[in-house]
Amino acid sequence: MARPAVTVRPLVKDDLDAVMSIEEAAFVQPGTRPLFDEELAQPTRRYLVAELDGSIVAYGGLMLVGEDAHLLTVAVADSFRRSGLASHLLTELVALAQAGGARHLTLEVRESNAAARALYGKFGFESAGKRKGYYTTEDAVVMWAIDIDSAHYQDVLAIIRREAS
Repeated sequence: MARPAVTVRPLVKDDLDAVMSIEEAAFVQPGTRPLFDEELAQPTRRYLVAELDGSIVAYGGLMLVGEDAHLLTVAVADSFRRSGLASHLLTELVALAQAGGARHLTLEVRESNAAARALYGKFGFESAGKRKGYYTTEDAVVMWAIDIDSAHYQDVLAIIRREAS
């Protein structure tokens, strides 16, 4: 059975109550409302939300830095995890990075977050090292996806899009 149609669109300030609710449930150290306000004001940041039946069920953001894009956050509401929604949202974030001129993507993820690391692996991210003490309680794994502007990577994204539909 196919997942109901999801709308992905840019995050706006009016979305922040819903985003903060997901943020606080998803992360051990959630970001704050003032942090999100600051992020939305930055010209190098791009944030998206995923809506289902008018409700925000996921969001994600990235920072553009020349040929690189840094995936800042991806979070899905508890009741929609493992539904393909994170993959769907990530394909849209990758498209934003590509449209912004990025050729490579990077991120940090909790070392203990095997599910997220597997998801990112599907998108071609590979471990490139650790940031000791990045999170208060543990290290971060630094991951990179290289050459996201290549024809091969477009083929990978097409497969992921089909699977996430």
